Amino acid sequence: MSEAVVISRSALQGNSSPLGSVLIIDDEAEIRESLETLLELEGFAIETAGNGEEGLQRIAEHPFDLVLLDLALPGRDGMDILAEIRAHDPRLPVIMITAYGTVENAVRAMQSGATNFVQKPWDNEKLVADVRAAVGWRKAEEENVQLKRALKQRYDFANIVGKSEPMLKIFDLVAQVASSRSTVLLQGESGTGKEVIAKAIHLNSPRRDKPFVPVNTGSMPADLLESTLFGHVKGAFTSAIASKKGLFEVADKGTLFLDEIATMGLETQAKILRVLQDRKFMHLGGIQEVQVDVRIIAATNVDLRQMVREGRFREDLFYRLNVITVELPPLRQRKEDVPLLVEHFMKKYAEENDRQVRRITPEALRPLMAYSWPGNVRELENVIERAVVLSSGPEISIDLLPDSMLGRGSSLSLHDPPSDASLFEIVEDIERRIITDMLERCNWNQTEAAERFHVPLSTLNQKIRRLNIEIRKKSRA
Repeated sequence: MSEAVVISRSALQGNSSPLGSVLIIDDEAEIRESLETLLELEGFAIETAGNGEEGLQRIAEHPFDLVLLDLALPGRDGMDILAEIRAHDPRLPVIMITAYGTVENAVRAMQSGATNFVQKPWDNEKLVADVRAAVGWRKAEEENVQLKRALKQRYDFANIVGKSEPMLKIFDLVAQVASSRSTVLLQGESGTGKEVIAKAIHLNSPRRDKPFVPVNTGSMPADLLESTLFGHVKGAFTSAIASKKGLFEVADKGTLFLDEIATMGLETQAKILRVLQDRKFMHLGGIQEVQVDVRIIAATNVDLRQMVREGRFREDLFYRLNVITVELPPLRQRKEDVPLLVEHFMKKYAEENDRQVRRITPEALRPLMAYSWPGNVRELENVIERAVVLSSGPEISIDLLPDSMLGRGSSLSLHDPPSDASLFEIVEDIERRIITDMLERCNWNQTEAAERFHVPLSTLNQKIRRLNIEIRKKSRA
């Protein structure tokens, strides 16, 4: 068929096609033309680019359903371009095409996020089938995201950042449970954002105009916790020189968020159970019952069922709390949210610290995408805050990241736990290493470490004691 007869379907249809749009990035003109002809005849809208930079520019200008990317490009190779595509759009399918089809290249491409790997010369039928499958997946995914995004926009989820499938499920669940008065149990590792989710539930509930009262039950001894929750009458104990309302009264008609509920003693658990059952309690030292209407949202980073089996948590309270359970995924299971979170925290701390930081370099983003994040979103937030504060220009470069992100010095990456270790022991070990690492970064200044963790100093001190962390002396600068 002569060139005069071949008419580009994309020229007739513009940049859209019912089947989808494909960008071909290859430095060989013959390859580009061959792929363009093959896929246009199948009904796809095609655009081409002769190098990586041109391809990235096309992606920035408008969306595609698939990228066919040559591995051996002049200047920046295909792996480098793939990383930038992933940073721009983690969901965009990319099929790598190369004449150097070794197993090592295939593994490297797939580990870096490629959807598939095709070797030159390719089989037309198989390539078209792979393209159809990838574009079909992209379109189905986009439809799903759009539906859930529309749901998200109906609710106040402004402080929850994420577009990954696990987080979209969280949005759906929050929207479903918010309107009820049922007790909610939030489960997830430390730093996954349990209080943020609790606030979202409250703000989207009929109680939104009433108080949201958080209390960290692990940050105070039992007697002080009970006084804080239930209040006391004058003379109830030595220092009770006046009567005081408890947080249950403060949260009346609103929501009480009980964080780290697993640290609560059995006696206090019994009193919490009574409030859940009867909606009544008595002040410490008092004789009159107080009636309240409070919704309880509880949170824990340990396995409460295991604690029930060990006799450290009341079974009846567990079932009262476990009416609706929301499992928060760790950050390592939703890596596609990392770029969004980086952008969110970058803007937040640039404004707070009067910095001009506007972007992060691809070289700096790559280790953040590869890191295991044992401290989850809270750890990522600390890393970005540090980078913004230390920055002197408009971008975060790789030299502003901690050594632990780059494989230098001590690392917090998860090791394989002993086969007989319980979830509680594994979580404690992770928490211990996170706190120790932060203390080392802060030269063992506990006040500074507490500020960077965004927790009260008393909470950090309590965790240090519980985890038997040995405090070293500060080194002299």
